[in-house]
Amino acid sequence: MRKFVLFVVLAALTLAIVGCTNVAPPTPGSGPRPGIVRTPTPQPANDEEAIRQLIVAEGEAVVQQDIDRLQGMWANDGVVTDANRTPDNAADDKSWKNWNQIRDRYVNIVFPSNPAFAEHPNIRVNITGDTATATADTKIGVTNLKDNDKWTFRKITGQWKVTSLTFSLAPK
Repeated sequence: MRKFVLFVVLAALTLAIVGCTNVAPPTPGSGPRPGIVRTPTPQPANDEEAIRQLIVAEGEAVVQQDIDRLQGMWANDGVVTDANRTPDNAADDKSWKNWNQIRDRYVNIVFPSNPAFAEHPNIRVNITGDTATATADTKIGVTNLKDNDKWTFRKITGQWKVTSLTFSLAPK
């Protein structure tokens, strides 16, 4: 009888341990990487500050591989263009148009490079009504280029959204 009770107790403990460790891993691209905490974004004092925060948040979301956060930043009809470091030659540009293509670019090209940081120092903003442009330097991985990114924005229902990003503008 003692052996039977011992067997039942051991079986119950084994099932409990196995049940506690049988957790499915998160699916790729289903939000931020585990263990990474988003930086709280303070309420911007003005439109220029809001645009600067949006650019900084985009870099943070790239590092965290947070596709949901990125989607919230982009206008549905947004465009990303790789100027291929030849800013005066549009013939060699590559573009991703609308959110679905932009999402594919983030997930299949940007995220696999797994950058430890993605920063845009020296942001210069120009606002005209409900549209804006910004030019910024790029620091991502081994890349550190001046005047490499040009952004455009549109205020949609009171919130600034990215409408385009042209990168690799720094000449070879």
